[in-house]
Amino acid sequence: MGSEQQYIDLYTQARQMIFNHAPEAMNAVRDQAFEDFKALGFPSKKVERYKYMDMQQLFAPDYGVNLNRLDIPVDPYKSFRCDVPNLSTSLYFVVNDAFYTKVQPQAHLPEGVIIGSLKDNSRFIESYYAKLAKTSEDAVTALNTMLAQDGLYVYVPKNVKVERAIQVINILRGDVDLMVNRRVLIILEEGAELKMLFCDHAADDRNFLATQVIEAYVGDNASLDLYCLEETHHKNVRVSNVYIDQQANSRVNHNVITLHNGITRNKLDLTFSGEGAECACYGCVIADKQQQVDNNTLIVHKVPHCTSNELYKYVLDNKAVGAFAGRVLVEHGAQKTSSQMTNQNLTATKEARMYTQPMLEIYADDVKCAHGSTVGQLNDAALFYMRQRGISLDEAKMLLQNAFINEVIDHMQLEPLRDRLHHLVEKRFRGELNKCEGCKLCK
Repeated sequence: MGSEQQYIDLYTQARQMIFNHAPEAMNAVRDQAFEDFKALGFPSKKVERYKYMDMQQLFAPDYGVNLNRLDIPVDPYKSFRCDVPNLSTSLYFVVNDAFYTKVQPQAHLPEGVIIGSLKDNSRFIESYYAKLAKTSEDAVTALNTMLAQDGLYVYVPKNVKVERAIQVINILRGDVDLMVNRRVLIILEEGAELKMLFCDHAADDRNFLATQVIEAYVGDNASLDLYCLEETHHKNVRVSNVYIDQQANSRVNHNVITLHNGITRNKLDLTFSGEGAECACYGCVIADKQQQVDNNTLIVHKVPHCTSNELYKYVLDNKAVGAFAGRVLVEHGAQKTSSQMTNQNLTATKEARMYTQPMLEIYADDVKCAHGSTVGQLNDAALFYMRQRGISLDEAKMLLQNAFINEVIDHMQLEPLRDRLHHLVEKRFRGELNKCEGCKLCK
């Protein structure tokens, strides 16, 4: 037993305190999550899905945990003004791992739509909470489930379209090194439509460890656009697990963007449970210095006539380390499956490292599936061509890197966000976006 022992001791000693500050629906699965965590322990690199990230090391430091739910003073509007120009969003805040109730958006939500804390909506979540995120299968999910005390609840009823995008600002705030455990539950009933943007920021120069579990249920003919943008700092460790279940003829567009970070581990598990569903999963990573980013995806085609498309791109500089492992599982009977997985990467130095492992596992005989990956450096001929026309070497590299990564951003459906991110990516390559200084989306 290694790093997990301190969390076992913490739960054993503070169990009653955790229960006192959490809703019944979350407490109902907490003890089982604790037993699963003890049985699993943090995975070693011998575990296939964690072979590129040392989880024992990530969770070894002794972080503070706000189990007594002490009020942490913060004025979100003064710290982060995250209105994307020309994108009218409904703005919500999560401070560390608690839904911030002191500020409510002025936008009127369609009738029946609920956006609030898990604590205030406990009676609605019992049938959904911790059902996709199985604690018996993943130690980080089990740890999050046993310690999380609040989170964000989003519900869109049948045939309701939320025209205005929902923007959630995750703010890390603390006077000491801190561990936070975020939880998000999204439920879209039949025919519902929702666009969500999560922005991660760190307000203080402290060591933060953030675990996050997102569960999303997407009903028949429903549509979910989910954007996750990380712009924190080099002292931040982020471990995020996203679980999505799609019913018949539903559509999911999932985007994960890492502009600045310390160590990031993103895991996506998406399951097609109904025929005719489709998903598009995109990711872009810009990392330098000693930053690390690991994206791991699993898409399960359980039924016929479903379509999945994945495109992840990395640009790594200095001694940055990147990893991508994607697996598409086509189960027996899932005929007429269409799947494409692509991972393309640029390493700007000899010290940068990229690990890539696209995988297909197919048990049906009438499918159209393909996968591929590339790791390389900037094209010398293109650099020479640009320098011959008076463009400096640094500028030429920036332009080529920018063009490479922008293919992912061009797939985003929110046009003002897409345009703004083009600008942010350019600033990142120029070295101007070198730390979290509030939300750059409004600068």
